[in-house]
Order: sequence, then C-alpha cells, then structure tokens
Amino acid sequence: MVSEVGAVGRHIALMGFMGAGKSTLGREVARLTERPFVDTDEEIEKRHGPIAAIFKERGEPEFRRMEEQIVAEALSGPTAVIALGGGAVLSAATQDRLDRSAFLVWVPVDLETAWARVRSSDRPLAQDPDDFKRLYDERAEIYDVLAQGSGEDAESLLLSALHVVFSSKALPYDAAVVVDERVASLHELPLPRPALSTHPVPSGERAKTFAVVQRLSEELQIGRDGWVVAFGGGSTTDLTGFVAATYLRGVRWFAVPTTLVGMVDAAIGGKTGINTDAGKNLVGAFHFPWEVFVNPIFLATLPEEERLAGMAEVVKTGLLAGLDVWNLPEDDMIRACAAYKCAVVLSDPYEQDRRRILNLGHTFAHALETGSGYTVRHGDAVALGLLAALRLSGQPTDVVEEVLQPQPVAADPDAAWAALKRDKKGEGVFVLLEAPGRPVITTVSDKDARAALDALIAK
Repeated sequence: MVSEVGAVGRHIALMGFMGAGKSTLGREVARLTERPFVDTDEEIEKRHGPIAAIFKERGEPEFRRMEEQIVAEALSGPTAVIALGGGAVLSAATQDRLDRSAFLVWVPVDLETAWARVRSSDRPLAQDPDDFKRLYDERAEIYDVLAQGSGEDAESLLLSALHVVFSSKALPYDAAVVVDERVASLHELPLPRPALSTHPVPSGERAKTFAVVQRLSEELQIGRDGWVVAFGGGSTTDLTGFVAATYLRGVRWFAVPTTLVGMVDAAIGGKTGINTDAGKNLVGAFHFPWEVFVNPIFLATLPEEERLAGMAEVVKTGLLAGLDVWNLPEDDMIRACAAYKCAVVLSDPYEQDRRRILNLGHTFAHALETGSGYTVRHGDAVALGLLAALRLSGQPTDVVEEVLQPQPVAADPDAAWAALKRDKKGEGVFVLLEAPGRPVITTVSDKDARAALDALIAK
C-alpha cells in the first residue's frame, strides 16, 4: 500500500473565492515548505495581458481556456504550491488533473470581507454586489465538494496538508488499537464503539522490539482495508506505524499521541521504527499515518518529568525555526511545533535533504539512549544532545539550560560512541546552528564529537 497521504509528493493547490488571500497565503506556505510558488492569474497576465482586458476583448470562455492550460502546465511541473483563480476549478478537466496530482485546499473567506477587498478593483466578476453574492454562493458549494482540506492561515493549511487534526471528537473508524498499557489505564479510547481488538504494549522504548512486532503481527486479524490506531507516546506510534507498514505489506493507521513529544514531533511525518542492540530506530520504514489526532487533554495525566522531556522537542523546533515557541500558551505551542514539522516534512518527505535538520541534537541523543541500554528517557537525551550541538556550534546554551535543565546521564561511553559512529544519518554528520533559525548540516571531527559526547555522560 502506498503510504503517501495529503500533500506528500503532491502539489498543494489553493482554491477559494476572490479576495480570500490565496496568493499571499500561497507564497508563505511555499516559503515554509521550500517549494516553488505558482499564481495562475499572474501567469495568465504575464503571457496574455490584464485579465480584465481578456474578459472584455475575448470573453470569459477564452479566459477559461487560457486558465485551464496554465493550470495544466503548473500541475505537470515540479511539486509546488499553486494559487488557483477563483473559477479555475469549474473546469472538469482541471478537476481531473487536480485529483490526480494535487492536494486541494479551500481558503475560506466570508462574503463581506471578500467584497470589501475586491469591490474597487477592475476584476470583471466583482462589479455588481448582487452578481458577486450569487457567484459566491454558487462557488462555495463547489469548493465544499472538492476540498480535501482547508486553511485560513499558513499554520492551519500545513497541518491540514499532513492530516494533523486538532479535535476532541472520536475517530470515525472501527479499528484495531495498539495502546500503551499505562495510558490504557488512564484514558478511554477515542473510538465511536469498542475497538475491533485491543493490543496493550509496554510503555516507552521497551515496546520497540522485534518480539513485540512479532506478537502484534500474529495477533492482528484485519484485512488490507482495515485500520490500526496507535494510542500512546512516541514509542507506541513508532512501533505501530512500523507494524502497519509491514502487516499484509501495508495497512492504514492512525496516530493518537498522548504525550507532548508525540504531539509536537514523533507522531508526525511517517517515520516508524524499532530499536536493536546496535542502535535506536535502525529498523523502520516511512509509512505516513492517515491522520494524526491531537487532543491536548491527554496531557493532563502526563507526569511532570515526561512533560519536561517533551519540551526538549519544543526547544529543538524553536531553535530550528528561530522562534521562542516554548513561551507560547500550551495549545498554541503544540500547533506551532506541529505545523513547523509539517512544513519541513512536506519539503522533503523521505529525508533526502532538508528534513535532516530535524535531527538537531538527535545524533548525540540516540547514542546516549543506546549507551544506557535505553534506560535514559528520549526527551532527556535530546536535551543533552541539544546542549552538545549548541556547544559545537559556538552558540549560547542558555535556553536549553533554563528550559530543560539537562544533567549528565549514566551510560557506557564506549557503547554510546560506537552507536554514534554507526548512526543512520551518516558517520561524522551532524546538524548544527549558524544561528537560531539557521540550521546547517556539516561534519565534525571524531575528536570534537567524542569530547562533546563524553561531556554528557556522568562520571
């Protein structure tokens, strides 16, 4: 089964009525995802002159023919963010092309706002308020039918494009559930009816083993059209996603993260995997969840040490984005971090280039986890890894020390070093920071890397 969902490997096409702000929003999303940007109205005017003149001199049918051609060319080009003209989706041929190669997002706008923005323009279809309202009502029905997602700002659009949903409603599917055994004792499963089957797994990294994968693969009794839900923290979603990727050669899965680290990072982006004695996540697959269901209410039962561990991923995101996201209210912080990760993933879904920046601090963190026999909590290891990365970058470490308060951990130095040398990101390759918001992928000498790692291990 193909694991791509949403806008992974597809154009992001923005549709909406006149005055919705598609061009402005499209440019911002293109910047964040590092994709090319195409405004179909602008392309028409570059080739054929002002749209108002085209309507007047050649008529709307000729304009629609030009528009259809421009959209077809954009959709046949590199994966981009495309702002469509308000009526572009009226074409059946364009609808078919969009369905094959784009994730179609509706950018909503209320009638009064749209009219206020365009009534003084030369737009040929915005000259009479009654006609404008009639057209608005007609197209709203079409947009509603065609939309695969919606977004009024870059953050909501990015989340929509990777099916990250903030909601307190139950998932509308019957599914087999893989659940962290501790979480199962604290929360009711967010399903419309009892699960098809429930499969408890150990908490934390103890779940990410071949033995647990084998047990789940033998216990599941769903077809290739079945669903699996992961209910727990990052370890649970890593494990479940891997099982979903390999069971019957791939079934769809949902992630319901219940920890902060899961909500801001681990459950998003399609990376799944389990650990081996040689290293963390050395066996895995890219298999994107059909939906990531985020409900911060689950954090109410999160122990304080787990919340602090999750803040390590928040700080990492803020350092990469150059934003003090850790100072935002909790819900806003989670949304901002999740949206940033969506943007990076959409620019590089399978970690060929830019997505590697998300490993800031993680080369050291995974080494510490392996060297400790996975007794060190992931978030604690990431906090230390960020400290090492900032030191090697020559950047201030104040934020990490003040927000995360990392302390050296017990680990076998030689085992940690061996794991670091074997790290899947490549020997000697590290993510560092030229400055907040300016990550760089570079190499570090063994001497400097070993010294930085040893400084993280309790003597």
